[in-house]
Amino acid sequence: MMTVRLIAYTPDPERVVAAAAKLCYSDSHIPDLLEGLDEEKTARFLDMLSDLGHASPIEHASFTFGIEGVSRSLLAQITRHRIASFSVQSQRYVRLDDFRYVVPPAIEAVPEAKAAFLASMEEDARRYLDLARKLEEGHTARLMAEGVPEKEARRKAEKMANEDARFVLPNACETKMVVTMNARSLHNFFRLRCCERAQWEIRTLADEMLRLVYPLAPHLFRTAGPGCLSGPCPEGKMCCGRPEEVREKYRALCKGGEDA
Repeated sequence: MMTVRLIAYTPDPERVVAAAAKLCYSDSHIPDLLEGLDEEKTARFLDMLSDLGHASPIEHASFTFGIEGVSRSLLAQITRHRIASFSVQSQRYVRLDDFRYVVPPAIEAVPEAKAAFLASMEEDARRYLDLARKLEEGHTARLMAEGVPEKEARRKAEKMANEDARFVLPNACETKMVVTMNARSLHNFFRLRCCERAQWEIRTLADEMLRLVYPLAPHLFRTAGPGCLSGPCPEGKMCCGRPEEVREKYRALCKGGEDA
């Protein structure tokens, strides 16, 4: 099951962004930047940045998420967002003895498809572990023949075996990661991945990330969400056809975040 936690973020993120904006538009000196930035003035600076489309100051606020229970398919998508930092559980160093995987809802909904999928996952897990053991034994024997002590040979052989055995693992295989994005990158991420046309798993992740950051910086993320929140759907003829429904969803999501 997908789990998303906000594990760190810039303290007082909106005030930090407002201070950066203040520097851009006044003759303030660095020691004085935070002076007078009460809640009202901070909100005014952030609203001004949004209205002007001046996005660079919001890069000074960053948010770090711990994510698990997501697929390697999602990993391939999220790492396309290049202005971000990623730390991902390694399949070279971690052998997946407890093989976990994500079942797509469309497969879950069809009993015959689900049965076939689960059987495939069981077979993948069996083949992966069998291949890992065979590779490990082969590498251990070779290293010991080269004069490497048995304990050291087995330690090295395990990593070498994992490195190649992982090639049989499916996209459904679960992974874990720590992801850090600044607020500007998050806006771009939400615009693309909260869209109804985004793949279901990364859309679910984006929704949860937005739900977590919104209460901390409601002015900073007041326009965050899919592209249709701030105007016509940018997808053109590929539009989902339900913009009002989508807008209501994100109004409710952000209100729920405020009440949390």
